[in-house]
Amino acid sequence: MDEASVKALVEAILVTSRGPVAVEAIVEAVSDPEITVEKVEQVLGGLKATWDEEQRGIRIEQVAGGWRCVTPPQLDPYLRSFHGIASRQRLSQAALEVLAIVAHHQPVTLPEVNFIRGANSAGVIRTLLDRQLLRLSGRKKVVGRPFYYRTSREFLIHFGLDSPEDLPDPEELVRDDAAAAAE
Repeated sequence: MDEASVKALVEAILVTSRGPVAVEAIVEAVSDPEITVEKVEQVLGGLKATWDEEQRGIRIEQVAGGWRCVTPPQLDPYLRSFHGIASRQRLSQAALEVLAIVAHHQPVTLPEVNFIRGANSAGVIRTLLDRQLLRLSGRKKVVGRPFYYRTSREFLIHFGLDSPEDLPDPEELVRDDAAAAAE
């Protein structure tokens, strides 16, 4: 399979997939010994550079351990209008607070979230579990055996992160806010 064919195949897979696609899944689908992980990563890097360089309606991004096609944010209002989407589901302030706590302290239990947040977060956690932004990841070995919570793959996709390590450091954000206020 020549490079142009590999490029076309990778584009087709990304455009038709429902979510992020791992490089290994592409290599497995091709089942050609000449097509390696390195070759597909090279093609993806080239596509990303080309699509980012030009003013295009589709970009590719690496998220949740895979690659996906996305539209540029500046086109969002036009796409919503075209597809008849009146409003977007937003996360409440409480949901964002709980997600931030879980993301930076995972795995974490409900009592720990409640302590950090200073409010009962059971309903918020239940909503985030329903929306698949959080997941259960076992039980803490203490009296009552509370559940551990972690962010999910859907969380990474929703926020455009490749892994939880891509989250900004909370201490750095506080310093940046202090510096901005001082100016």
